[in-house]
Amino acid sequence: MPTVLLSLNISHAREVEINGRSVMTAIGKHPVQEPVEVRLLGLAGDEQADLSVHGGLSKAVYAYPSEHYPFWQTVRAQAKVSLWDEALKPGSLGENLTLAGLLESEVWIGDVLRFPHCELAVSEPRFPCFKFNAAMGFSQAAKLMASSAWCGFYLAVRVQGSLRAGEPFELIAGPREVGITELFRSRVAAQRR
Repeated sequence: MPTVLLSLNISHAREVEINGRSVMTAIGKHPVQEPVEVRLLGLAGDEQADLSVHGGLSKAVYAYPSEHYPFWQTVRAQAKVSLWDEALKPGSLGENLTLAGLLESEVWIGDVLRFPHCELAVSEPRFPCFKFNAAMGFSQAAKLMASSAWCGFYLAVRVQGSLRAGEPFELIAGPREVGITELFRSRVAAQRR
């Protein structure tokens, strides 16, 4: 299956109410069609609300496999927060890049995603928080992500440039010592102890 950037998503941080308290979040990204500049700290026009867990040089861009979207659409319908045929729009999981053809189980720390006009290096898995539950609309979303290891992954900007929805990309293997899925599962297990 060819690897392609299906959707390029950005958002400004905004204040929302979650469980009776006001918090800043930028999890609800929206797709853009025009090219977006890729800088060392992320995409032009995109923000992260909590820089203690998102953003920075190693977590500049967040990628998520589109192959998991049907699962999230189904569990949201089962939780009665959406209709069965209500599509979950790209960026809904907080990702900047909605990818096709590349799953977490195929990605290792240090691998590089080479796009036509930039390069991004895989740095670590994403770990969900209470804001993910709010974005999905039900309280078990983070637990489902933890049990499935369908977490997506963060990327560091190796070569600045630009990205555009629809662009193909190539996966360049890194040292292949630590996989995204294994690292995610080991950290989740350590948090449960």
